[in-house]
Amino acid sequence: MAATTRKLTTVFAADVQGYSRLMEHDEEGTLATLKQYREAMGRLVETHNGRVVNTWGDAVIAEFGSVVEAVRAAIDVQNELAQRNAARPQEARMFFRIGINLGDVIVDGDDIYGDGVNIAARLQSEAEPGGILISSTVYEQVRNKVAVGFDFLGDLAVKNIEERVPSYSVRIGGEAARPRRPEAPPSASDPASWGRNAPPAPAPAGSLASRLPIPKEFAGLAIAAAVVTAINLFTWGGDFWAKWPLLGIAVAAAIRFLRYSGRGRRER
Repeated sequence: MAATTRKLTTVFAADVQGYSRLMEHDEEGTLATLKQYREAMGRLVETHNGRVVNTWGDAVIAEFGSVVEAVRAAIDVQNELAQRNAARPQEARMFFRIGINLGDVIVDGDDIYGDGVNIAARLQSEAEPGGILISSTVYEQVRNKVAVGFDFLGDLAVKNIEERVPSYSVRIGGEAARPRRPEAPPSASDPASWGRNAPPAPAPAGSLASRLPIPKEFAGLAIAAAVVTAINLFTWGGDFWAKWPLLGIAVAAAIRFLRYSGRGRRER
């Protein structure tokens, strides 16, 4: 018995949304449309140096040596099929869902099997009609190489796979394939959250600054002015020397006020 062959490849899985409904409505017309759309899909897969591995029912499995070309092929497929659908009656339109995953697969002749294929199929089943859903392994390879946007949709559970699979929808025509889910707040350990992206640290509970009814930009200056004035009064010798430090504090407050006002206008 020959040893099992494995390889890393990009798996492209597609199927028709609502295929059973279309067949109930018009069997012959649906089969004719499916054949036409599959031919268009096969042509675009080959154009991007991919290979159609298998077709059964309404499904298509293809593989690509390049992750970028797989995503480009999927975008071209959905754009062409959208044009074809625009010329058809609403009830006869056929929408494919596409899932793409980069993973290790088992090779058996011309077929491929394994978790890499299962994940692509799971992504396809969660994609919107006319949409594309990709795994994080694909996203990491294409995010700066394909002129489209991506939306993080969360982690998908995949049968027989312990870890969940982070998924991203591909925006086609400037719109997301499905509504964007709220993103998790940045982690404190994430370098991207440091500096300007980090939320401001709250003032310690019970501190004077936290109780003052003024913006935090001026709380420190107000406290400094109060301290200087108090020192002058407690050490009073007939001279109000605090007027000079207070003048400096006033100038600093004016500068900060101008910056604060300008920032508020920009944010609005």
